[in-house]
Amino acid sequence: MSPLLRRTKKNSGEHVVTLIGKPGCHLCDDARAVVEQVCAEAGVPWEEKDITVDEELHRAYWEQIPVVLVDGEQHTFWKVDAGRLRRALGGRPGGP
Repeated sequence: MSPLLRRTKKNSGEHVVTLIGKPGCHLCDDARAVVEQVCAEAGVPWEEKDITVDEELHRAYWEQIPVVLVDGEQHTFWKVDAGRLRRALGGRPGGP
């Protein structure tokens, strides 16, 4: 399965992180690595959405990708700060 189709299930009461990007985007690749690491440390599910297959996401975010949402709310765009994402997920800046 393509990483752009990755989807994880959300249990009630837990956070979910969404990475919005597109194939061939080096900033998206960088963001994916940070999101994957922080979410693994925090035990938080994450999903990835591709703006090239979703017209609504493309209209909303094409100038900002990669975009990270936490629980459906925009958290950041272009560059993901691991410490800031950890804090948004309830963790310490240096780790879980």
